[in-house]
Amino acid sequence: MRAYDLIIKKRDGNQLTKAEIQFLVHAYTAGTVQDYQMAAWCMAVYFQGMTIDEIAALTMAMAHSGDVFDLGGIQGKKIDKHSTGGVGDTTTLVVAPLVASCGIPVAKMSGKGLGHTGGTIDKLASIPGFRTELTQTEFLDQVRTIQIALVGQTGTLAPADKKLYALRDVTATVDSIPLIASSIMSKKIAAGADGFILDVKTGSGAFMKEIPKAIELAKIMVAIGKSVDKPTVALVTNMDQPLGTMIGNSLEMQEAITILNGQTQCDLTQLSLLLAAEMLILAGHVPNFAQAEREISHKLKNKAGLGKLKEMIQSQGGDCRVVDDPSLLPQAPYRTAVIAAQSGYIQHINSHGLGLVAMQLGAGREHKDSIIDLAVGLELKKKVSDYVQTGETLAVIHSSKQLTAHQSSQVATNYQLTPTKPNSAPLVYEKISFNDV
Repeated sequence: MRAYDLIIKKRDGNQLTKAEIQFLVHAYTAGTVQDYQMAAWCMAVYFQGMTIDEIAALTMAMAHSGDVFDLGGIQGKKIDKHSTGGVGDTTTLVVAPLVASCGIPVAKMSGKGLGHTGGTIDKLASIPGFRTELTQTEFLDQVRTIQIALVGQTGTLAPADKKLYALRDVTATVDSIPLIASSIMSKKIAAGADGFILDVKTGSGAFMKEIPKAIELAKIMVAIGKSVDKPTVALVTNMDQPLGTMIGNSLEMQEAITILNGQTQCDLTQLSLLLAAEMLILAGHVPNFAQAEREISHKLKNKAGLGKLKEMIQSQGGDCRVVDDPSLLPQAPYRTAVIAAQSGYIQHINSHGLGLVAMQLGAGREHKDSIIDLAVGLELKKKVSDYVQTGETLAVIHSSKQLTAHQSSQVATNYQLTPTKPNSAPLVYEKISFNDV
């Protein structure tokens, strides 16, 4: 086989065989297929697309390009949860402890943030002493012992995907749905779970801005799960405004603790409970959604999830006192209020814009090697449909240095106010399961 022939075949809109895709992925990982050849192939995929059989073959080839975790020694069905990324999306830090408190093992590898979206590992890194890297033995032993471990993805997990993503990033092929779907699912499959709950974001703060495109991506990923006999459910959810009220690593960790303590209700709480309930159903723990919802709500009310978070922090070397006293998390030295210049209802909040502001403050990475400030970010005091008076506080900026009035006004430009109250948009647009693909 030659990469040249496979580039031509895909360029002309023909379907590649499983063997051809495996050859291409393995040769590229080994360095015998060059970047310029793989770039040409990615562009051919961008324009010609791939069949579900091709996408499944690509996914599995990338999943098996490095280490594949074996979770078979852990009793029970292991269900992983993945979000396609957003702003103020702290669901993993709420969902994982709640599900683990029900006795369902959660062995999860998460990523770091890049650009305007946050990463679970960065949020956990804001806990003093917390180890985001464990050996495979430590990782598996912890899940067996306390049902939960949250760690960073290892460099040997799906290395073909890591190499291919870096290439896509500089060749304008990142937003190819077949390549996105195979990238996400290859890492999930390599991590060894028995099934997956996928939170596919759409809206101004998501990579998929349009609902139909997000639904298409969700259906392809569910179909990949089906093709490899991994039960998969996807929820297409609203990211037209930040999900929670905090944007920034320490701030989002604080919000997760507050929710698990039963002290706040918001979109983040609602979606977290929904995702947790879906995980219980997929694990076979309960027969229906009503029962799952009752159990998760009970675990939230009796603070079992909070206790499980504390247990995990302690097991991974972190200062578990932060659960009882979130002020022990990193704190930014400066607070700047963002004031409403007029009265009205909040019609829209530009999630992408606020995510970029947080990144510029130091909460996110402009490049993969950027150093982040765990303490800085934004605290939203008002969200969509809220009424504000002139002079009221829209948000509070947590920063490492004193900000100018111009910098503060940059945040305000991401709020759109109108005289009339807007209709509320749904939090979940669509649910997609095995029967839908």
